[in-house]
Amino acid sequence: MKALLSLTALAALAAETVSAHYIFQQLSNGPVTDLASTDLRCNVGGQVSNGTETITVRAGDQFTFHLDTAVYHQGPTSLYMSRAPGKVEDYDGSGPWFKIYDWGPTGNNWVMRDSYTYNIPRCIPDGEYLLRIQQLAIHNPGATPQFYISCAQVKVTNGGTTNPTPTVNIPGAIRSTDPGYTVNIYNTNLANYVVPGPRVFSC
Repeated sequence: MKALLSLTALAALAAETVSAHYIFQQLSNGPVTDLASTDLRCNVGGQVSNGTETITVRAGDQFTFHLDTAVYHQGPTSLYMSRAPGKVEDYDGSGPWFKIYDWGPTGNNWVMRDSYTYNIPRCIPDGEYLLRIQQLAIHNPGATPQFYISCAQVKVTNGGTTNPTPTVNIPGAIRSTDPGYTVNIYNTNLANYVVPGPRVFSC
């Protein structure tokens, strides 16, 4: 589903309230637990725009995803982008994705906030993109990890010419055998923790 996103002082995206453990404001039906589900892209119903606004942002600009309450399940948070072949409002996220940032553990502490801020990469090509946030809850060893996900629609301008690598498909970016997906966070030295998924793309 599409999230409430702030981009350089621009408020964005109409929303409907749906109950969940915690949600990236406000659209969500999470959590998602099936590693083979297309709901991993933008959550339940996120394959269609439903009138979500597309926000224009310059490459390098800052953005923020807001939640209805601070994250309280331990686990990493990651940001991904996927370029639409045309209008992002018509895009279902079935193309390649690249990761732009990870918030992993610091010592034995996780970054659990009510908002997450980062920047659009300066070097990516102009175009329309899905901008995706994913929080992976791995707080309950032995149980299936939970994905809390949302996407925003952005039109990137003043970008560069670098085609991001590596890219992955979603579903498929994370496997059940990935150590960061299956780890028992209470019996592991988190200094060695590796966030699941591809390595982070950097300009």
